[in-house]
Amino acid sequence: MESDYDELDRRLVHALQINGRAAFSTIAEVLGVSDRTIARRYARLRSTGTVRVLGGVDPTALGAVLWFLRVRCAPTASSAVAEALAGRPDTSWVSLTSGGTEITCTVRAENEADSETLLLAKLPRTPRVEGVTAHSVLHAFYGGADSFVAKIGSLDEEAIARLRPPPVPYRPGPVRLDDGDRKLLATLATDGRAELSQLATVTGWSPTTVRRRMTELRERGVLYLDIDVDGTLFDVTTRTVLWLSVAPAYLEEAGTALAGHPEIAFAAATTGPTNLCATAVCANQRELYRYLTTRVAALPAITHMETAPVIKTVKRAANRAR
Repeated sequence: MESDYDELDRRLVHALQINGRAAFSTIAEVLGVSDRTIARRYARLRSTGTVRVLGGVDPTALGAVLWFLRVRCAPTASSAVAEALAGRPDTSWVSLTSGGTEITCTVRAENEADSETLLLAKLPRTPRVEGVTAHSVLHAFYGGADSFVAKIGSLDEEAIARLRPPPVPYRPGPVRLDDGDRKLLATLATDGRAELSQLATVTGWSPTTVRRRMTELRERGVLYLDIDVDGTLFDVTTRTVLWLSVAPAYLEEAGTALAGHPEIAFAAATTGPTNLCATAVCANQRELYRYLTTRVAALPAITHMETAPVIKTVKRAANRAR
């Protein structure tokens, strides 16, 4: 079957991964086409849900705790439970895995009390849920502003350098959000390319204040630009969650090596029965098998591996600040 996408689409998406708010004129110059062509291509890709530039929020910069949940339930109940989880404002990447008998999702808990309420009270008492395994995220090796597109995109180093925005210095410290910040982040979570004039209208600030506050939130590690891509654009259609157990002395080495694999879209060290979680994206089952038996098999001190093929994604990225 002939793909609906071509190399220009893929190069455009790679450009957006490098700089999600780059002007179409800049992208057009780098890619050697007209501004109108880039604008038209982006509008088509966005309208079909193939790509979205989003303003992501790192909840840990706001003192929150991230959890991976594995929710086990009967196959007849899995879709309803997944939809219920997807409807929550604190969840993202809600997926049906393992033949539909398990749901995996990411949950943001604002504090320890929230974690206790979520894990010990709310979910286990949800009708038809048979069990919940929770993994707190200790360290992300790859993910957030990083994307698998950066690994498999076709732009050369010169083009990447021309598109890459100036680095933003990291300034750690407590961050407090006001109503204007929340409106700003909520709008960017829907469209990371929203114009300054639109953001000014939403927040009631001037465009200069919007630009300054966006820079401040990036410096504090709260705001980053994310890109949500349909894997079929790059011919990767098989997504699999990997749960790995690694000897503690080798966890950093294994996680860092895993993060460098082209097949890995996300990797993190966690608490729980396994201590390394990752998402692998491959062209098909044959390529997944090859990946597991070569690169993953070569990782140091892997004592256990479980694979959970994703059969349906109910909710994708949804980063919003309260």
